[in-house]
Amino acid sequence: MVTDPNPFLSSPFDLVVGQSQAIALLKAAIRRDRIAPAYLFAGTSGVGRSKTASAFAEVLLGDRKSANRLSDRNHPDLLWVEPTYLDKGKMLTAKEADAAGLKRRALPQIRIEQVREISEFVSRSPLECKRSVVILEEAQSMAESAANSLLKTLEEPLYATIILIVPDAGSILPTLVSRCQRIPFTRLNQAQMQEVLTREGHTDIPPEVIALAQGSAGNAIDSFERFKSIPAELLNLVRQIPQDAKSAMAIAKQINKELDVDLQLWLIDYLQNYFWEQQRTKSVVQYLDKARELIARYVQPRLVWEVTLLQIAGKI
Repeated sequence: MVTDPNPFLSSPFDLVVGQSQAIALLKAAIRRDRIAPAYLFAGTSGVGRSKTASAFAEVLLGDRKSANRLSDRNHPDLLWVEPTYLDKGKMLTAKEADAAGLKRRALPQIRIEQVREISEFVSRSPLECKRSVVILEEAQSMAESAANSLLKTLEEPLYATIILIVPDAGSILPTLVSRCQRIPFTRLNQAQMQEVLTREGHTDIPPEVIALAQGSAGNAIDSFERFKSIPAELLNLVRQIPQDAKSAMAIAKQINKELDVDLQLWLIDYLQNYFWEQQRTKSVVQYLDKARELIARYVQPRLVWEVTLLQIAGKI
């Protein structure tokens, strides 16, 4: 049974902005002491899925004094699993890969070794609390072998509650979905976005960057970091339609020189939104859409930008 004396006054859920339906469902489960073995937190990234999972874990573990350990993800009865990159036989999270300067050529994924760790974790009795909690970030990144390995664990989690965080239920195997109680997460409205951004100290994000995030405060913060990493001179150049072929080629060269591929892909999204809001020019959006597709398929980025900017300038 959940031992939190009053999970509704000064609740960990108070830190979550919006998501009233998701929180109501979780509070009802707590109130009735009917905690499911597994949950599926489904919704776009950056809207509070992870924060809600952390709050739910805090209540389930019934250990308010350990809130700092929960936020640092080092509580002995909490296992927080993130997608990883594999480098020289070592698994690295995205933050660890950035710190190591790892050049990433593929998306991170939750690996079968991590799923085996989950199985071992839930098979033992909790060390400090009456239950343990496992949270899988971006569970849709599991390879099929890892997902199949997780199935049996979801059927018999023993003393644990397992939370899978995904963009939508269709992104993982139906057999996994069927073993979870679904908790829906929605995009934030404008007021909720402003509340989250103000709370996080991000009051200087340009409106076009917030608009690009489409109701995801997390995406807005991430986009702003990318926005700031682009040199102001280059940003001013790409916001304008090239006047001639020479300037188009020069801009393409500068983009390729100063931005890595990941940042170039973000810039395409930014420019699509910017030009659409400024000019409602459908052709520009389509040219940029094709550019994203080609760069994602590993076509030489400088060549893609040259062709795209020449098309936007009306030179080809």
